[in-house]
Amino acid sequence: MNRGTPDQMLEQLESEALERGLLLRLQVNRPLGLWSLRLVVAQPVDGERLLLQGEMKGWAFGADTGLQLDTMRVQPGAPAGVGDLVWAATMAWALEATPCRRARLLAIRDAEQQHRRLVRYFRQRGFNTVREVEAALWDLPLRMVWGGAGALMSGEVQAVLERSLRGWRQPAA
Repeated sequence: MNRGTPDQMLEQLESEALERGLLLRLQVNRPLGLWSLRLVVAQPVDGERLLLQGEMKGWAFGADTGLQLDTMRVQPGAPAGVGDLVWAATMAWALEATPCRRARLLAIRDAEQQHRRLVRYFRQRGFNTVREVEAALWDLPLRMVWGGAGALMSGEVQAVLERSLRGWRQPAA
């Protein structure tokens, strides 16, 4: 299977998703010189409706470290590989459409057990903890951006893409 060049990766992923009965769609806006992103993976149901299986929301600014990821969801019972597809498509978009080469996110600390699960999950994706965002005054801007406290994590876009592609393409093999 053709793996595609970085500028063709999104198109390739869209085709691969379609082969598995999934639709991959991106909604990108450019308010105030920023990119806002909503990426969804849906599955056609009954020929007329779409069932949302996964999504990623985020935004980016024009810098190497500008990709900021806010929401990542995969529905319970989603087809195998949907999470990997969401991650791969998000990273492919960043490489294709922005100067961003690092992504940041916050593993929210609502409940300690859930927080540990999130940190482990993001580490498996290729993210590392940069620092803890707590209640200090200097943490206020980050708390306002992400809506809470937790572990601020960062990852190389290319590395996250490669891991996600392996996971996405593994079930298809």
